[in-house]
Amino acid sequence: QVQLVESGGGLVQAGGSLRLSCAASGSILTINAVAWYRQAPGKQRELVASIISRGGTTNYAGSVKGRFTISRDNAKNTVYLQMNSLKPEDTAVYLCNANIRTTVTLTENYWGQGTQVTVSS
Repeated sequence: QVQLVESGGGLVQAGGSLRLSCAASGSILTINAVAWYRQAPGKQRELVASIISRGGTTNYAGSVKGRFTISRDNAKNTVYLQMNSLKPEDTAVYLCNANIRTTVTLTENYWGQGTQVTVSS
């Protein structure tokens, strides 16, 4: 009953910017936290950034800190990842993962389908 949909990926030249969105829909009581991951061929999946929905506390991987910004719009059940100064090393499929309470007693993690980000040099 819960769906996460990522959008905003694409092809961009090194130094450019993209803004990714992760929109949650369905039977949602609360979204507790959301994280962005990325996975590139031949590389281990990496946690890029995370945010606590209510307080707004954020964390970033060292490789993106200072370039990426995670934010949320709680009213829209949407989390964003603003990516600036993109590098070829940022090329990957970006996926969001959300910890969501759907009933009084059930809280689970959900994954989106992913959106491709390709940075050319």
